[in-house]
Amino acid sequence: MARFREHEASSSRSSPSRCCYHVFLSFRGEDTRRAFTDHLYTAFVEKGFPTLLDEEELERGEDIKPEFVNAIQQSRSSVIVFSKDCPSSRWCLDELVLILKQKRISDHVVLPVFYNIDPSHVRHQTGSVGEAFARHEENQQSPNKVKQWRAALREVADLAGMVLQNQANG
Repeated sequence: MARFREHEASSSRSSPSRCCYHVFLSFRGEDTRRAFTDHLYTAFVEKGFPTLLDEEELERGEDIKPEFVNAIQQSRSSVIVFSKDCPSSRWCLDELVLILKQKRISDHVVLPVFYNIDPSHVRHQTGSVGEAFARHEENQQSPNKVKQWRAALREVADLAGMVLQNQANG
């Protein structure tokens, strides 16, 4: 079972709306969990936004669990923290596809944050993103799955988002 760190407003459970969270945080754990993403989560909670953060480290090759699908569907928005290694994770790419699907079928808001990665590398799949896709293709990922991931990256890179560079002082 997936473990989430969640903060819900007291009124969110009693609301007739199916949204339980304002924000679903999507990120590559080993890249940003102990630094940027934890700070972002804390900021959302302190401002009163019910927020969901994945607490689980995933094994390689593991599929997205139903709890994550439900969490995305029950959130009003998703903040996707892109880092250099994010595109190397099948999990992150599958989660991105689900988030964008939710955006298309509802009023789900998606905010990409490009953390220490150039958004043009995401859009055009160059640099570390291109290298990650070369590995996916080398590891014989389904061509349809890779095509779906590439389209999702182009779509999210075209959304208005934030570009943050890692700075020495944090």
